[in-house]
Amino acid sequence: MTQPPAPDLRTRLIHHDYRPPAGFEAPQPAVHKASTVIFPNVAAMRAREWKDKSSYTYGLHGTPTTYQLEERLATLEGGRQCLLAPSGLAAIATVSLALLRHGDEVLIPDNAYGPNKALAEVELRHYGIRHQVYDPLDPADLAARITDATRLVWLEAPGSVTLEFPDLPEQVRICRARGVTTALDNTWGAGLAFAPFDLAGDGQLGVDISVHALTKYPSGGGDVLMGSITTRDEALHLRMKLTHMRLGLGVGANDVEAVLRSLPSMALRYRAHDAAARALAQWMGTKAPVAQVLHPALPGSPGHEHWRALCGSAGGPEGAAAGLFSVVIDARHTQAQVDAFCDGLRLFRLGYSWGGPMSLVVPYDLPGMRERATPHLEAGTVVRFAVGLEAVEDLRQDLAQAMERAFAG
Repeated sequence: MTQPPAPDLRTRLIHHDYRPPAGFEAPQPAVHKASTVIFPNVAAMRAREWKDKSSYTYGLHGTPTTYQLEERLATLEGGRQCLLAPSGLAAIATVSLALLRHGDEVLIPDNAYGPNKALAEVELRHYGIRHQVYDPLDPADLAARITDATRLVWLEAPGSVTLEFPDLPEQVRICRARGVTTALDNTWGAGLAFAPFDLAGDGQLGVDISVHALTKYPSGGGDVLMGSITTRDEALHLRMKLTHMRLGLGVGANDVEAVLRSLPSMALRYRAHDAAARALAQWMGTKAPVAQVLHPALPGSPGHEHWRALCGSAGGPEGAAAGLFSVVIDARHTQAQVDAFCDGLRLFRLGYSWGGPMSLVVPYDLPGMRERATPHLEAGTVVRFAVGLEAVEDLRQDLAQAMERAFAG
């Protein structure tokens, strides 16, 4: 039989015979990039199942790289299943779109991450899904707002910007008693400050879903956008996984690689951010322009007793907290002065997000962000600081010089 001619070089570069030997292992997992996944035969193509991570069908449904990150994140948060999303907000949207239908209602704390509230106010409303805002510091208010139509309650510990720490176990008890699913934005806690699926320490009380913006501490570099959805309930996980698939959500392999590389140092970085933020928050509390310091680990901050109960023994006698704090600049100072203070900072840069090496600052228009009164907050302008990994003394000097220039006289 005549042998077919050798394929063209261009073909041989694509359909090459070489396969690397098995058995290679290194500290960092391999990066597998794929849209198309090759099947050995038609039977395998028909038989493979992607929902349980037992095989591979298409890059969007998972690769060895994404599976490894999902499994490690499930371990971090104490869950059993995990999904990756292109951002923290995408993870939030996936949960709401998977669990809510026309006529349903979702409850959101008034101090929640702003885009989550905006999602409910605009996009979910388009689908006939109602929402209510509840007082995160008053469990009775949450209980009173749950109706027969309530299908999902969002929780946040602590709240965005003003960092009130709720009685999270009591909130979960209330929702569980009414048969309502709970979803926690656990970006601040990061799986390190407290165990979201074991709030009482007996394995009996926990949230149903933990959402995490991997953009922050798991990434740690200020250069990755990614989110995760972790659960312990297989049926709930599958429900969200199917919505996730239908929405076509995926993450880039290089971004997954970056998070995998950063995870081993996450606990060390979290502690460093925590220690620096506490030192600076305590120091800011002694300065005349500051009417109030908001940091869950500091006595007097709203909900401090709840932080102490949940996070007070995590990682040591000092407990655990993220590297965030806010201050209320006394109302006697104008918005122009507050803006000048923020502009005058040299090491704290103006920018959103947190958890990276660089310290950040943002002034907020709090009345425009809240629907309910905030009697627990002093009058004035809220400024949030995300403390990075710079030397604490350098950051302190930066704050001092900016305050002296902006608030002199």
